[in-house]
Amino acid sequence: MTQSKRKIVIVGGGITGLAAAFRAQEKINHEQLDAEITIVEANHRLGGKIQTVVQDGFVIERGPDSFLERKISMGRLIKDVGLEDKLVPNATGQAFILVNDKLHPMPGGAIMGIPTQIKPFMVTDLISLTGKLRAAGDFVLPKSDHQRDQSLGTFFRRRLGNEVVENLIEPLLSGIYAGDIDQISLQSTFPQYGKLEQEHRSLIAGMKKTSPAANRKPGDKKKSMFLTLSTGLESLVDQLETMLGDCEIVKGTRVESIRRGERYRLSLNSGAVIEADSVIFTVPHFTAGSVFSETELLNEIEDIPATSVATVAMAFNKEEVEDILDGTGFVVSRNSDYTITACTWTHNKWPHTVPDGKVLLRCYVGRAGDETVVDLSDDQIERIVLDDLNKIIKVKSKPAFTIVTRWKKSMPQYTVGHRERMANVRAELEKSFPGVYLAGASYDGIGLPDCIDQGEAAAYKALNFITQ
Repeated sequence: MTQSKRKIVIVGGGITGLAAAFRAQEKINHEQLDAEITIVEANHRLGGKIQTVVQDGFVIERGPDSFLERKISMGRLIKDVGLEDKLVPNATGQAFILVNDKLHPMPGGAIMGIPTQIKPFMVTDLISLTGKLRAAGDFVLPKSDHQRDQSLGTFFRRRLGNEVVENLIEPLLSGIYAGDIDQISLQSTFPQYGKLEQEHRSLIAGMKKTSPAANRKPGDKKKSMFLTLSTGLESLVDQLETMLGDCEIVKGTRVESIRRGERYRLSLNSGAVIEADSVIFTVPHFTAGSVFSETELLNEIEDIPATSVATVAMAFNKEEVEDILDGTGFVVSRNSDYTITACTWTHNKWPHTVPDGKVLLRCYVGRAGDETVVDLSDDQIERIVLDDLNKIIKVKSKPAFTIVTRWKKSMPQYTVGHRERMANVRAELEKSFPGVYLAGASYDGIGLPDCIDQGEAAAYKALNFITQ
């Protein structure tokens, strides 16, 4: 009996899996390939961490709320599915850092906390004179001859000193990775900074020469960096699901194991078996590791640390919240005695998501070494967040409603050596399971565009494999 079609199975229906399916189906249709796609998703909905709540006129993201415009794959996908007219840029404004119970404006010209303009950095009270002089050492320090991977903390402390790292860089990077920058890999997160040091010796000089934002003239309006969808990011998930009509989508079902034969056999928790010619795993590393547990193939990455976090969205009438500064929100220095790690003044940053006369505060809790708060009840988390906020602004009443969303083990930590470990695992995977690929936040980038890039690349690899 001959098989009629070659099959690609995509394990995981988050944005990585959906992007992989969309691009694969697009190519199958365009080139009239004799192939088909099945998506297997353990939950009863697609989209992974992309979840939008529309309530009382508010558009609230439970997970990611936007994406970097300069990373083009997300915008391209949105355009290709017909949602380009829904794209909305963020309202720009001052961002703050909370240090010693005070909100300090982010110094002008600081990019990811790295100072690129002298005057704003010299006048900020975020950094002591001693700290500023130490940061100036970047202009004279030799470039590193360190060829192996190193932590972000090691790299930035050597270039700019402890104080700039603790009060400027760490709060911003922790906001992205919810991790410990003294453990996170430079090569796997911001390799461009290591490259700048090698090419320009001075990190500050290199940033200034190469960054358009650093060269913005005084008085120029700050350009928005982020985009979202006016209808909420989940509308992209809904549109993708609608357009994947040619794909088989199996929800509420988990892949438990994979075996290699003439074709790959995927055993499901329902008792069914799916055969495939190529498989793309877009699930977290610990989930993928359990599928390969009999072979121990993913052992090297199965224990990658992953931090649990929670988002806390609270809605108020405008008159119930006072002393909010003219800005978009703040991040919190790890040295400060606060549970919250950041707060977005959503009504300022994304005004289209909030009705007139209302305020929406979106706070974040949980980071590496401080995750127990995520396991508390909604009421306890709300009380802790309100207590923290009242040290900074004045909140005169309880919120009209609060939406707490927990993301357990959702922030993979790319620790030093991550890229090398991934290369080893992929080499072993290619040898033992050719045509099986890993893509997603656990592997090569956690942002939405990064995940889309990985999903698209895996889709093309899978198609090449089954048609060669």
